Amino acid sequence: MTSTDPERLARTAYEAYRGAHQGSAPEWDDLSEQEQQAWTAATSAVAGPGDVTLIDGAPAQSLIVKAGDQTHVFHADFTVGRQGTLPVNDEHASSHHARFQYAHRFWYVEDLSSTNGTWLNGRRIFAAQRLKKGDKIRIGRTVITVISV
Repeated sequence: MTSTDPERLARTAYEAYRGAHQGSAPEWDDLSEQEQQAWTAATSAVAGPGDVTLIDGAPAQSLIVKAGDQTHVFHADFTVGRQGTLPVNDEHASSHHARFQYAHRFWYVEDLSSTNGTWLNGRRIFAAQRLKKGDKIRIGRTVITVISV
């Protein structure tokens, strides 16, 4: 991953840290400016020459989502459903309900012909839709919120 925005890299690293600690750490926006600067300095320290980080080859941007009280960070395409990469315990979700895909420098969500449909911000989707921060995706009765793209 090539980092052109040290704060975005720091935020992504911090959200991964929060996810590993099951959300017990405060959200990025609740950190003091000094703590945010410390995370930015730490992530900049692991960036190599030319700002290439240790996960070179991954998509240029991660997707951070919150499902229930869990935060998840993805660097590659994934599926959501009862048997998806991001599993949901929801009887109204299909086994592989929706796909989240990184393409053309953006993240998209698309329904995988699920029984109950995939909903983006209250509207059922019938084709891949580009995601933005704050979007709410409903899969069955489970709501997934986009924290960062």
